[in-house]
Amino acid sequence: MSAILARGLTRIYRRSAEEIAALFGVDLIVEPGEFVAITGASGAGKTTLLNLLGCLDRPTSGLLKLLGRDVSALRGKDLETMRRQHVGFVFQDYCLVPTLTVEENVALPLLFSRALHQRDRVRDLLARVDLQHRSDHLPHELSGGEQQRVAIARALVNNPEILLADEPTGNLDSKRGNEIVALLRDMNHTRGLTIVLSTHNLDLANRADRQVKLVDGQVV
Repeated sequence: MSAILARGLTRIYRRSAEEIAALFGVDLIVEPGEFVAITGASGAGKTTLLNLLGCLDRPTSGLLKLLGRDVSALRGKDLETMRRQHVGFVFQDYCLVPTLTVEENVALPLLFSRALHQRDRVRDLLARVDLQHRSDHLPHELSGGEQQRVAIARALVNNPEILLADEPTGNLDSKRGNEIVALLRDMNHTRGLTIVLSTHNLDLANRADRQVKLVDGQVV
């Protein structure tokens, strides 16, 4: 069973009388435990594709299966449940809550969970990303690389099978970017985590198992 299977995935945005095809006819298969880089220039459709794979948006047409389940037509709570239980998402701009501490930000997804030993899980993840000493700090007190590590820990707190990361090194210098890639690679190897990330950085993409290139919303 594939972790991700997309057939003819299309996303069209309608603005007044205009239609904009952000993605058109995308086919993609990602096997469990793969580390895949989605490459392409700005505007190629990378973020749109990740939003669909992450159940943050719905396709206009096409088939999308995650872990064998057809999520193409899911709506509302069903889509939210699928995302919360099986997919972690790392946003390019971190999306941390500025008034919450590092520990509280990581624990945020657990508000909707009945998982036991929640605090232990959060602290274990903070140790894994080497931020246990920053647990009581607010986001503005952290560097960009540290904020991204918080975002990764938060994305993993519900033990998802799939991790999606949108330009995870896009706002970082090369040193911090390499640290984030090494962290993701470690998670991939040690946890068997399926990872799909978008990037226009070819050095980063070359460290993935394989690359999928988008041009004008299509795989080439």
